[in-house]
Amino acid sequence: MHISICICSYKRPEMLRKLLSKLRGLETRDRFTFSVVVSDNDPEESGRPVIEQFSTDYPVHIDYVTEPRRNISHARNAALARATGEAIAFIDDDEWPEPDWLINHVLALQRPGVAGALGPVRPHFDQPPPAWVIRGRFCERPEHETGFVMSFPECRTGNVLFKREILDGVDPVFLPEFGTGGGDVNFFSRMMRNGHKFIWCNQAVVYEDVPPSRWTRRFMLSRALLRGANFWEHPGWHVRAVVNSLIAVPAYTILLPFLFVAGHHHFMKCLVKWCNHAARLLGLFGVKPVKQRMM
Repeated sequence: MHISICICSYKRPEMLRKLLSKLRGLETRDRFTFSVVVSDNDPEESGRPVIEQFSTDYPVHIDYVTEPRRNISHARNAALARATGEAIAFIDDDEWPEPDWLINHVLALQRPGVAGALGPVRPHFDQPPPAWVIRGRFCERPEHETGFVMSFPECRTGNVLFKREILDGVDPVFLPEFGTGGGDVNFFSRMMRNGHKFIWCNQAVVYEDVPPSRWTRRFMLSRALLRGANFWEHPGWHVRAVVNSLIAVPAYTILLPFLFVAGHHHFMKCLVKWCNHAARLLGLFGVKPVKQRMM
């Protein structure tokens, strides 16, 4: 099996350099070969010098493509257009894998009826974050036992391997209307409606560099507002979601003063949820309080 590792990058050359260095050490155990596709969403091509530095002695082929339209879906589609593998892996430019990352994904992908496998993205801090960030587990994501069958709301492209054949007849693969986020969730939703099964592989570990800029309240609330606004791009369940949000917003409003006393991590978790539901309701009237994703 040949695997194309797709990386979408935007103005993070040092993180891209770290990721490419880590990919050098991937274990294959003679079970697969791989190449790398970097899709640079920066029209100024901030990633090009990194690729030029590595391409002279890199152990596998690196393909570099610039996608000048600021849109993560366009960047992902540009990477797929250059991918040549029978399987496609996606990893973010601010992440880096364990050496056995892909081999564990390959083993999971060989299970009967499996179209793709997702794995954990664990936070890495270069310096200790505030205590409330750790207590609230704001930078952690749910994990499952290997083999767990995924539902689409939990699926992301930050750590995934899937068979290329599931893309046959799908155009575009990632929808441009999800330019600020949510396009990966929509992709998995459509794939699952087509009958494809995705499972969890808890041994296929990658780490995400979490800089201090992501520990801020502003960052967390901005992401929640954007996530809520983008909800309306997803088909189905809108009536139920409106009802839930109509109940959640006043309920969380009442809880917030009490949680402020109970502990800042409790308060922030509630406020993040409040922002998500409030943005959903604002979206009913075409109002998007946040239009660009903070990096």
